[in-house]
Amino acid sequence: MAHARDDHDHHDDHDHSALDETELRVRALETVLVQKGYVDPAALDALIDTYTTRIGPQNGARVVARAWVDPDYRARLLADATAAIAELGYSGRQGEHMVAVENTPARHNVVVCTLCSCYPWPVLGLPPTWYKSAPYRSRVVRDPRGVLAEFGVVLPPETEIRVWDSTAEVRYLVIPQRPAGTAALSEAQLADLVSRDAMIGTALVGTTPVRRGA
Repeated sequence: MAHARDDHDHHDDHDHSALDETELRVRALETVLVQKGYVDPAALDALIDTYTTRIGPQNGARVVARAWVDPDYRARLLADATAAIAELGYSGRQGEHMVAVENTPARHNVVVCTLCSCYPWPVLGLPPTWYKSAPYRSRVVRDPRGVLAEFGVVLPPETEIRVWDSTAEVRYLVIPQRPAGTAALSEAQLADLVSRDAMIGTALVGTTPVRRGA
């Protein structure tokens, strides 16, 4: 059953080379499959484009922006994320049972799948390589504050960090804090500020539009 883990004080070394090795292995496998004729590069590119441009983080960003500007929608999202996300037309495989968790000044949420790589594809698209890596999956549970710092997210000591473990039954979407100074922005402009990583919990939202796919 999915559950949350509170901030811990344990530390260990993080080998970033493991992430690079995983990416290299994937690329090598893709090359071999293409060379042997098992995979059509055009079909693979089309599939990646679908999950990057149509079924991707821009969908989750629209969910977040709607929650920021519409208190009633925000309440529905926190009460039943699956239904609220479906209101905006986003649903399907890997998004059947969604839970939204909201960042506040007192609490920061971060998502992991410790067993494999369960991930909400309809709202975030394809999972990043680091999300599937063993170093992230193991270390973020034991040392969430340290791992977040490696992503550039340095939080005050008094901020609680809660780690949510996704499963095949439940997947999580982090609703990041709305940045200050954005009161005059439209819902669409707000959505442009929300990155995939912010909805996993490994980034904060700034005031610069996000380059999708980054």
